[in-house]
Amino acid sequence: MSDLGAVIGDFLATLRREDKSAHTIRNYESDLEQFFVYLTPPGGSAPPLEEIDLPVLREWMGELYKQKLAASSTRRKIAALRAMFQHALRAGAIKRNPAKLLLLPKMPKGLPKVPTAEQVNAIVDGIEGAKLNRPYPKRDRAIFEFLYGCGLRVSELAGLNIDDIDRSERWILVRGKGRKERQTPYGGKAAEALDAWLAERTAAVEEHAVFVNFRGARLTTRGIHWIVEFYARMLAGDGGMHPHTLRHAYATHLLADGADLRAIQELLGHAQLSTTQKYTSVALSDLLAVYDKAHPKAR
Repeated sequence: MSDLGAVIGDFLATLRREDKSAHTIRNYESDLEQFFVYLTPPGGSAPPLEEIDLPVLREWMGELYKQKLAASSTRRKIAALRAMFQHALRAGAIKRNPAKLLLLPKMPKGLPKVPTAEQVNAIVDGIEGAKLNRPYPKRDRAIFEFLYGCGLRVSELAGLNIDDIDRSERWILVRGKGRKERQTPYGGKAAEALDAWLAERTAAVEEHAVFVNFRGARLTTRGIHWIVEFYARMLAGDGGMHPHTLRHAYATHLLADGADLRAIQELLGHAQLSTTQKYTSVALSDLLAVYDKAHPKAR
């Protein structure tokens, strides 16, 4: 099987059979479709898989750089390509994986932009009072309360089911990256918002999702992105806020108020402590900003 389209299709089907993350499958499918289209001339066919060598892949990378994509997006596309070629290698369609030789662009080391607790709370508290003609303000407030109050990834929030919530003890079962599960507590504000939303939630038959759309189906990650960006723009004039911003804020504010770094690691579901340690840098930069602004010897 050396037909590129067939290999891509078989690779994606394998990911689905292995119950990989729907978010990962969707991104890989999009990235590989772009690669397939790039290699297919007008009115022609894509080259056989065994003819796609390192120079061809580097030419494709050059096209990505021309598009001025973020380093994270380029790295993901290379990861999709590596995984697809590795699948073909295991299937015996090729004798080597040329994508393994591609160099990954370096990620920028800038610190994530984190809003203050006051800025986040102003948005969250303003959702139900704002006259924005939204159909489900109670749902939208609960989304913010769980993103900021629990530090959930957007995919984790979208995947949350009714049975994952222990409302008496205020714990939720979270399914994170790599299908890893963890338990995370939630506070009183999130509990109030959740109760208010569940009292009016109308879901389709056999739909177990906590957060549903107007059709009663599970709200998608894209839908949650849009909701967060909408309220941030309308209530705070911030067009750059997204769900992961609230996860950053959750961790940074916990650390600033004295929470233990390893406890934050567990709450976030980070496999490595080094991933969590970036919030130390954010907290220190905030302290330096306060010092530069307030201390008479700072200047």
